Amino acid sequence: MRGHRPFDDARSLCSLLDLDAEEIRGLLALAQDLADGRGPDKPLAGQTLAMLFTKASTRTRVSFEVGTFQLGGHALMLSANDTQIGRGEPIRDTANVLGRYVDGVMIRTFEQADVEEYARHAGVPVINGLTDHVHPCQLLADLLTCRQVFGAAALGSMRVLYVGDGNNMARSWLNAAIRLGFELVLCSPEGYRLSDLEVHRARAAGAKVVEEDEPQAAAAGCHVVTTDTWISMGQEEQKAARKAAFAGYTVDDALMDAARDDAIFLHCLPAYRGYEVTAAVIDGPRSRIYDEAENRLHAQKAVMAWLMGAVALPG
Repeated sequence: MRGHRPFDDARSLCSLLDLDAEEIRGLLALAQDLADGRGPDKPLAGQTLAMLFTKASTRTRVSFEVGTFQLGGHALMLSANDTQIGRGEPIRDTANVLGRYVDGVMIRTFEQADVEEYARHAGVPVINGLTDHVHPCQLLADLLTCRQVFGAAALGSMRVLYVGDGNNMARSWLNAAIRLGFELVLCSPEGYRLSDLEVHRARAAGAKVVEEDEPQAAAAGCHVVTTDTWISMGQEEQKAARKAAFAGYTVDDALMDAARDDAIFLHCLPAYRGYEVTAAVIDGPRSRIYDEAENRLHAQKAVMAWLMGAVALPG
């Protein structure tokens, strides 16, 4: 009988704050090795990843499923309707059972507390594929893109502008700034900013965070300009109000021109041209959105190889 494996110390990735700076840098180095075909061969052979979705997905599902296969494992897709969670079973019961069947769990859902509950009870590594609170795998892909463009040494010294909604992406950039030490400029309209408490705690932890009201001024000296949709899943009824509130926060050529000459544009996708970004920017030469999307695959393969496959991170 397999039973529940005694993984009381099983590592999970619920937030970037679960990692230290050395681990983030090691994961990015491993991700680049995997992208270049230099990584370990089939470290997930014989292993299964359960993928739990209560939110729709394109990039998360495809990148995790393909990545698991490329590492030699098998990915099992489960929607809310496919499990007893959708009928009211407690998370701890589902997590305890899944931990007896699979070797890792990836979750894309609404509540951060749900991911953390799975991590407490599954006994196997749990990976946050997205919550309304944070999106750590996306940030690893974004950082990998920055590393490819500016070099590994620049990750701690670059200046990043996040403009737009103070959502899970803004919070994930804030967590990355806490760990890596780069300067983060946050530019959001009143009522849509990260909380003062979050920013205060980040600064207390050593993060270099600047808050700006005017996007053009905020872009000065930035290596990276990044944004996200103004209307996330579940916010469709707020579309008119949000569109009005974010007027003036569109990333356009003038904003990119205010940044460094070699600045790049990032967006986690899906994007809505004419809202948070113009077509000229997202489809232009400074955009790295498709490299960024591809890097979801490489970054997540590195996370799975490390957490599930016991692959050592490069020093």
